[in-house]
Amino acid sequence: MMIQIPDVLTAEQLAHCRAVLDAAEWIDGNATSGHQAALAKNNLQLPQDGSAAREAGAIILAALQADPLFVSAALPKVILTPLFNRYGVGMGFGDHVDNSIRRDPVTGATLRTDLSITVFLSDPDDYDGGELVVEDAYGSHMVKLAAGSAILYPASSLHHVTEVTRGARTASFFWIQSLVRDDARRGLLLDLDVSIQRLSSALGPTDPSVLSLTGTYHNLLRMWAEV
Repeated sequence: MMIQIPDVLTAEQLAHCRAVLDAAEWIDGNATSGHQAALAKNNLQLPQDGSAAREAGAIILAALQADPLFVSAALPKVILTPLFNRYGVGMGFGDHVDNSIRRDPVTGATLRTDLSITVFLSDPDDYDGGELVVEDAYGSHMVKLAAGSAILYPASSLHHVTEVTRGARTASFFWIQSLVRDDARRGLLLDLDVSIQRLSSALGPTDPSVLSLTGTYHNLLRMWAEV
């Protein structure tokens, strides 16, 4: 399940993050790579525990946690401290699958990486190439979103970032351990939640059909959640 989350950041939040990141010192992205990823990866990255990453990351985390679509789609239990990468001309990241377990060097937490998220921070007109390409059972999906928007997808997916041929692509990326491990179950819960919101708007929150569907949602969540 791939979910686009538009306008996670306001124009003011985006401008602040970009100012912080543009003033920061970037390092070789392979500083945080495993052996296999290092063979395919060519980009720049911010130190995860540096002041710039912490400041911009806090803004992004707060915005996501206030976004109803993100919360409903991800059902987050643990969120890794955000990382930031930059692809200049000639840089890209070949096919890879994200590590199944990550340790957060900032918080010390260890999490299972159920979901990957990329928050785009560069305007798509400012660079050529740099598309995130995610493979799933339905084929290849090429993603290049507006600055301030995000894409959420299973961390088990094979994916890559195409080579940048003009300009620079800056983004935040990190991983989420969900309360519900199974992607299909998360998708069903998201569909139910969206239906509940639509029915509630049309019929009112106390309508019997809304209450029945809400009960079904919470009963499934009780069965499937790992708390």
